[in-house]
Amino acid sequence: MVSELKAHLSGYLAQVRTGRTVTVCNRNTPIARLVPVDDRYGKVEVVEATDPDDLPVGQRVRLKKRIDVVALLRADRDDR
Repeated sequence: MVSELKAHLSGYLAQVRTGRTVTVCNRNTPIARLVPVDDRYGKVEVVEATDPDDLPVGQRVRLKKRIDVVALLRADRDDR
């Protein structure tokens, strides 16, 4: 659904504007959710990123096994 989302993003955002929630899946695995903004929690502030080095560093994750990134990218491209 990621490629579908990219191709039809404005349509999905229109659905979210009407109050619907859209779940984004990658190979049938939910990875994200688009939900309407809840104004009860205050105003949303959009801050543009400047230099990537200025962004906070997240906690690093150690994988249990090695992953062939090239094979994953090829598989992802083959799915399109």
